Amino acid sequence: MRGKILTILFLFLYSISWGQADKWKVRQGNASYEKGKYQDAELEYRRALEKNPKSTKAAYNLSNTMYRLNKPAEAEKLMMKIVDSVDDKEVKSAAYHNLGNFNLAQKKYQEAVEAYKNSLRINPNDMETKANLAYAQKMLKNQQNNNDQNKDNKDQDKDQNKDKNKDKDKNQNDKDQNKDQNKDQNQNQQSPPKITPQTAEQMLQAIQNQEKETQDKVKKEKAKVFQERQKEKNW
Repeated sequence: MRGKILTILFLFLYSISWGQADKWKVRQGNASYEKGKYQDAELEYRRALEKNPKSTKAAYNLSNTMYRLNKPAEAEKLMMKIVDSVDDKEVKSAAYHNLGNFNLAQKKYQEAVEAYKNSLRINPNDMETKANLAYAQKMLKNQQNNNDQNKDNKDQDKDQNKDKNKDKDKNQNDKDQNKDQNKDQNQNQQSPPKITPQTAEQMLQAIQNQEKETQDKVKKEKAKVFQERQKEKNW
C-alpha cells in the first residue's frame, strides 16, 4: 500500500515539474526576446511547446518572434490558431491586432483591415489599433486604385493593338486590291484583244488587197522605167 502511495506521489510531482518546465522555457524565451535575441527566443518557445503543445502563451510569443525574424506568413499561421481557440477577450483582441500587423507586412491590406476591425470589436478604445486600421484602409484604397489604373491601361493597350490590327488588315486589303488592279492592267496590256473569225477574215482580206495594190504599183513603176530606158537606148 505504501509503495503505491509513493508511486502516485512521484507521478504527481513529475507532472508539476513538467508543467513548470514549459513555463520556465517561456520565461527564458521572453528574456531573449526582450534582448532582441529572437533566434534564441524562438528556440525556447518551441521547446516550451514541445513540453506543452496547448501553451497559448508560448504559441502567442512564438508568433510574434517569427514576425521579428521577418517571417510574417509563418507568424500569421500561428496567430490564426490562437484567435480561433482562445476565449480571453484581452488576449483575443491583442491577437487580432498582431494578426493585422502580420497581414500588413505581407501587403494583404484587405485581411489586415478585417483583423483590426475584429480587434476593435472586442476593444473599441484601442487607439493603436485604430491608427493601424486607418493606415491599412489607406493602403487598401491605393492598392485598389492602382489595380483599376493597371486594368484601364491594359484595356487601352488592348484597344490600341486592336486598332493597329485593323489598320494592318486595311493596309493589307489595300495592297491586295492594288495588286489585283495591277494584275488586271498587266493582263489588259499583255493579252491581245479577242477577234472573231469573221473579223480576222476581213483583216486578212484587207492585207491581201493592200499587198496586191502595192505589187501593181511596183509593176507599173518598173514598166515605166523600162520604157524610159528603152527610149534612151533606142538608137
